Amino acid sequence: MPAKSALYDKDFYAWSNEQAALLRAGRMAQADLENIAEEIESMGRSEKRELINRLSILLLHLLKWQFQPALRGRSWRLSVERQRLDIEDHLKDNPSLRTVLEPSIVDAYRRALIDAERETGLEASSFPAACPYSFDQMMSGGFWPE
Repeated sequence: MPAKSALYDKDFYAWSNEQAALLRAGRMAQADLENIAEEIESMGRSEKRELINRLSILLLHLLKWQFQPALRGRSWRLSVERQRLDIEDHLKDNPSLRTVLEPSIVDAYRRALIDAERETGLEASSFPAACPYSFDQMMSGGFWPE
């Protein structure tokens, strides 16, 4: 195994600084291109996971809002508003994530259902099996499911 790959496994911080310096210097032949490519792909996956996590929190609070109206409060409202802003910002920073919104919402809703069942004490069957809200509804400041 080349030394640069060993450094990747042993000290990621040192490896990343070394690789950045090599790339800036135009020394591509010395760069650990395979691991650099893997890290770039991993960063993309992280951005998608961030979108799914934020959608999941938003969906959880929309479900709680809809299915526990007696418990509606400022905290839930502010959480919904915060997630809407964070999702909007995340999509501005990563516009190509819009191409994976549909499957991301499906994944996020599956997670939100688990959290909603745990946090509300309601049975899973109390909630729709598929996400009942469109992306536009979820993101609309005037949308509060009844």
